[in-house]
Amino acid sequence: MSGGRPLDTVRDFIAAIDAAGDLTRVAKSVSVVREIAEVADRCMKSPDGGPALLFDAPALAGGRSTGMPVAINLFGSHRRMALALGVQDLDEIGVRISQMLTIKVPDGWREKLALVPQLLELAKYPPRTVKNAPCQQTVLRGADIDLGALPIITCWPEDGGPYITLPQVITRDPRSGVRNVGMYRVQVLGKDLLAMHWQRHKVGAAHWRDMAARGEKMPVAIALGGDPPSIYAASAPLPPNIDEYVFAGFLRRRPVTLVQGVTVDLQVPAEADIVIEGFIDPAEALVTEGPFGDHTGFYSLADLYPAVHVTAVTMRKDPVYPTTIVGRPPMEDYYLGHATERIFLPLLKLTVPEIVDYHMPSYGIFHNLVFVSIHKQYPGQAWKVMNALWGMGLMSLAKLIVVVDGDVNVRNPEEAWWVALNHIDPERDIRFTMGPIDVLDHASRAFTYGSKMGVDATTKWKEEGFTREWPKRIVMDEATRARVDAMWAGLGIDLGKKR
Repeated sequence: MSGGRPLDTVRDFIAAIDAAGDLTRVAKSVSVVREIAEVADRCMKSPDGGPALLFDAPALAGGRSTGMPVAINLFGSHRRMALALGVQDLDEIGVRISQMLTIKVPDGWREKLALVPQLLELAKYPPRTVKNAPCQQTVLRGADIDLGALPIITCWPEDGGPYITLPQVITRDPRSGVRNVGMYRVQVLGKDLLAMHWQRHKVGAAHWRDMAARGEKMPVAIALGGDPPSIYAASAPLPPNIDEYVFAGFLRRRPVTLVQGVTVDLQVPAEADIVIEGFIDPAEALVTEGPFGDHTGFYSLADLYPAVHVTAVTMRKDPVYPTTIVGRPPMEDYYLGHATERIFLPLLKLTVPEIVDYHMPSYGIFHNLVFVSIHKQYPGQAWKVMNALWGMGLMSLAKLIVVVDGDVNVRNPEEAWWVALNHIDPERDIRFTMGPIDVLDHASRAFTYGSKMGVDATTKWKEEGFTREWPKRIVMDEATRARVDAMWAGLGIDLGKKR
């Protein structure tokens, strides 16, 4: 929400960003072949993520012009990420989730009545279906389909081709019928042919394996744009039985509107800018996808993935093409991941209640480094927490988990590393284990399998082999701090001046 108005479309989001003074419009013609990526990369690596960018006149490959603007870095700051989800601070969403998870039914009827609105919130966000939708104002089929007419960007010099990078990929579980919406990169191979890169750990890949085992063609829809919470929800690591559009409705406090696809038996976001519909035929050979400059900062190698045959492209009359790039961090995807970190903290605490906070810094590219602070109550608790995390969903891919005491601010990596490096005896406090590794990890000993490291940087107990006195951290007393605070303005010291 922005000023009370719902953000139902990408254009709404862009307008809200513009009103906040955080949008740069680029009138000059800039090529979709690497030039937009280079401009965006420089912005993303500037302080606080740089501005959101709207390229009004992107140039297609070969210099052709298109009337479709390209938006990039829309989610690329903490401020814009909060704006996208309708909050001042992302922790507000975690508080809402905490309140629902801790509901206790009271005894008195007045208290029960007061609880009704909170209970109703759990059930009022299923998607709403309409018959006519903006996303189908233009419908292209057959010979009219030409993905090359869309401003799909090529990001890096050695990429295998143009890539769709900010999609909502919609599939359905063939057994349960539950919808899944994932954010997977999609390579353009031809006018009506795509390569779908979904890693073996992803839900969409599981749907494909099930459909292939049945020998059935798999319908796929790729939506671009729509309301910002739905775009975010596609990137969120939800459990397989949770509908991303229900979750998006919860985030925006308003149901997501869907419409039936024109050539696939799937529902798609009614407010999307572009929807690409198609199917995967399990009888066909896999196709080469990649290389791709990935969020690790290195190229992921070419490999074999399923081909998507495009059966229709539907659009709004005035579409905006939303996209992003990944590469050496920090990038826009860090802010999407940070939102997940904040939103899902209450769910993590539900399973591992001693957790105080956790943080995945940008240079750890989500799965390479996780700082965790805990309320330590018994010896060996840090190891218990590490093993619990390695057993939870995509946290199983974490390569390095560092556990510290609850008074450490893990959102400040410099403080977390400072405490950790002072608190460890390497032989005693570092342990290794084996398990699944991210598909994109090029250093693991085998594809998707390798070692992980846990570091216990908590205060040590005697049962953990520490027999000396543990030192106190240096902290100035409050009285002295208050006196200096009172005199600071008169000292003439400017700490903000660059030298």
